Amino acid sequence: MVVAFPPDSVMMDPSFDPAKAGEESMQAAPGLAECFEIDNPGMHTTDTVDYGIVMEGEIWLELDNGQTQHLRKHDVIVQNGTRHAWRNRGNTVAVVAFVLIGARRAD
Repeated sequence: MVVAFPPDSVMMDPSFDPAKAGEESMQAAPGLAECFEIDNPGMHTTDTVDYGIVMEGEIWLELDNGQTQHLRKHDVIVQNGTRHAWRNRGNTVAVVAFVLIGARRAD
């Protein structure tokens, strides 16, 4: 799955329609949208091992404990059932290629 993350400023703009974005997400990645937390926008946990490769731009990985990791083009991240969110604090779209493999969550 390849995801283009617009800058956070786009998501915070008054013209942004979260309902429409949610519908598009559900169509593009069935089952994934249901993993997102309503009370904590962007935070989610999946029953997968995730391999992510930053293809373009920069992205910040926010973890459950509030720690963030700044990732740049060609950086790779591997997670197993980690509660996290992706934040694009930059000014350009960040593109990340993901491979999600079904697995049990890490304890």
